[in-house]
This record gives sequence, structure tokens and C-alpha cells, in this order.
Amino acid sequence: MSAHENMLDSTDRRLTPDGAGSSSGGVALDTLEVGDLRIVVNRIGAEMISLARRDAQGRWQGFLYRDGEAGPPSSGWANHATVMGYFLHRLWKGESNYRGTILRGGTHGFLRHFAFDAPEVRNNRLTYRVPSARIPSDAYPLRVSLALSYTLSPGGLRVEFSLMNEEAEAEAHVSFGLHPGFAISSWRTARFLMPPGSYKRLLAPGNFLDGRTEEIVFPGGGMPFAVQDLPGSFLLDLEGVPKRLFRLEDPDSGREVALDFSEVPYLTLWSEGGPFLCIEPCWGLPDANPPTAFEDKPGIQRIPAGRTFTRGLEIRPGFSECGKRACS
Repeated sequence: MSAHENMLDSTDRRLTPDGAGSSSGGVALDTLEVGDLRIVVNRIGAEMISLARRDAQGRWQGFLYRDGEAGPPSSGWANHATVMGYFLHRLWKGESNYRGTILRGGTHGFLRHFAFDAPEVRNNRLTYRVPSARIPSDAYPLRVSLALSYTLSPGGLRVEFSLMNEEAEAEAHVSFGLHPGFAISSWRTARFLMPPGSYKRLLAPGNFLDGRTEEIVFPGGGMPFAVQDLPGSFLLDLEGVPKRLFRLEDPDSGREVALDFSEVPYLTLWSEGGPFLCIEPCWGLPDANPPTAFEDKPGIQRIPAGRTFTRGLEIRPGFSECGKRACS
């Protein structure tokens, strides 16, 4: 372990803005610190509960919604950056037929509740593993293991999913993604900037695709969606967007988040109206109404027998010039 890394093994801890710890109910957290960047990951679901950077005064500033809070809120959305898989969103009536086997599961699949072992620590990386033998049989029937890694560098964070199809002959089908909610100070001033391109919105009333789509030819700039419509989610196909570089600006706090989704085929935008925006890179889509077989789901990712499928994204937290100067 390098001098820049700090691992907390099975520690009860809640982060406060200055990085101090206090008891918080038996949650096993892992902390990785590299330079002026730090992440904290809950081993239940391998979920980041903090993504923080030191500001010009040396204070840790969190970028996630409820950054550093290990316990549930009194009300509202209870997560920070949910890891989703091996399906996304919801299954029709909670189940899906996969080659004659019935899959069952709640929202976003089994990964969000999976009890991960301590991660592998190497230099600036934490790697969490799901051995295929530990996957609940009713959650996914094939032998497909996962290595989920969080890598810090001076520029930011890379999150990478690496799925290995251990089957000798069968092709595997999976969907996965990340569901981070980024903190904002006010919807009145925050801006989510989207690159130019031809976006295809997939309509999904009740989180189930109904076959309708809308083409949105966008010149680039602030998102073309009304904040009050975000609780219904916006599912976007990014095939027609050549440079998938997004940016969230929060002028009131001076925080900015740049997002490199070059490897991402779909994006979901959601908020329940609280002080956060979920910007979700997805490798897959919800079930349709009426549903198809799991292997025929829209957006499903295919992994040939004996092969590994690896995709990722980059999150670059920083501060505006005003934020760097701590100006008002």
C-alpha cells in the first residue's frame, strides 16, 4: 500500500466535511486517498458513498448527494452511487425468462445488495469481485464473474466493469451501470451541459419501454429537459453523440464535475426534486411492456463464451475559478 492510500477495514464511520470520523452503525467502509482526491466505498453493493476533493483551503469537499453519510436519510432517495447489474431498472412483474430459466430481482439487480469481500488494493486502485459461484441462482443463472474497480489519478476517478463469461459454450447476456447522484446547491443555478449530437430518447412510462422514441437534435449546452420532468427519468441512446463529454456545474458551491462517457451507450437522467442530479451511465435498458426474453432485451450486452467484456467511465471532480478562490 502506498503512502497516499488509507484503507479502513470494517470501520464504523461517517465522514464529516473535514474528514473526521465518528461511529455510524457497523458499516464496512474502504477509503482510498490519492493526492487531493478521496473516495469512500461501502462493501454492501461496493457503492461509493463519498467522492471528495480538497479545495484551495485544504478542506475536503464532497461531490455526491449526502456525501459521506453511511446511514439512511429520514426521507427521500437513500443512495449515493448505486452499482447496477446484472440487469438495469426493473424487470416486468419482478421476473424475466432467460433461456427457460426465470430470473427474479428488485430494482437494478442483485449487485446493489451484494456483500463484497475486502477489495484488492494496488497502488491507486480498489477492486471488488463477484465470484460466479456466489451469484444467487435466481438472480442470474450463468457463470459470469465481475471485477469492479475504482482507480484514482490526479485527473479524477475511473470506474471500470470487467465481466468474465466462464461458460465453455454459452453466450452470456448482461446489463450493468452506475447510478451516481451528484450534489447541487440549487436547481435555480445548477447547469447540466450536454455535448452536441443526435440523442434518441426512449419513452418508458413506469420505467418500462413502450416502443416510442423521440429524436432530439441538440446543438450542445444546458440540458433541454425541464427539471420538473426529471422524476419520470430521461433515457437517452447516445449512438448519435460522437463526443460523449458531459459537465455538471454548481456555481453556488463552486463545484464542477466533468464526465467522460466515451464508452457508454445509454444515459439516464433522474432526480426526485431534491438537491441532486443522477447522471447514470448504462450498458443496457429497462424491460419493455410487453416484455421480451431476457436475452432479447433492448440494449443487452453480449459476452461470448470464455471472453471478458470491459467498459468504464471517468468522473473528474473539480472547482470553478470562483470556487478555487472561495469567492462569494
